[in-house]
Amino acid sequence: MLDKLKGLFRKDDSQKDINQDEIIIKSPIKGEIYPITEVRDQTFKDKLLGDGIAIYPEKGRVVSPVDGTVAIIFETNHACSIVSDSGAEILIHIGLDTVNLKGQYYKSYVNNDSKVKTGDLLIEFDIEKIRAAGYDLITPIVITNTSSYKSVEAIRQGHVEELEALMKIERKN
Repeated sequence: MLDKLKGLFRKDDSQKDINQDEIIIKSPIKGEIYPITEVRDQTFKDKLLGDGIAIYPEKGRVVSPVDGTVAIIFETNHACSIVSDSGAEILIHIGLDTVNLKGQYYKSYVNNDSKVKTGDLLIEFDIEKIRAAGYDLITPIVITNTSSYKSVEAIRQGHVEELEALMKIERKN
């Protein structure tokens, strides 16, 4: 399954121009920030898909953290990947094992290959119904092409508002 997930997000990096030395990723969700290593899913905890952070959402919506293109919106609308105009590949995965909901309680506002601007609404989800169904809503936000960067750093801790600066990634020289 891990290989399948990696294959969904990885595209031919040779065709993408990573043209900024430092990129600021804004928060796609309002909520409480947690280190990715505290997520109770080994794939995220062990950074197998890349480095990042996680947010426990307070509001049932995800907005684009960057200007870019939607690479993948899952059929179940529980996750999406965006390639920023500067080349960062960002996976936003709403909840753990929520693929099992088969799209129930999620609504997408974008399609694969949609051009998005920072702040554009990507997905809405029903926090209460997902929680009542027994799912953990912790939302990993991962830079899936971490190897293209020297560092991936959280800019803030604790609470974050939607579109506040969240992570800084620095390109390798």
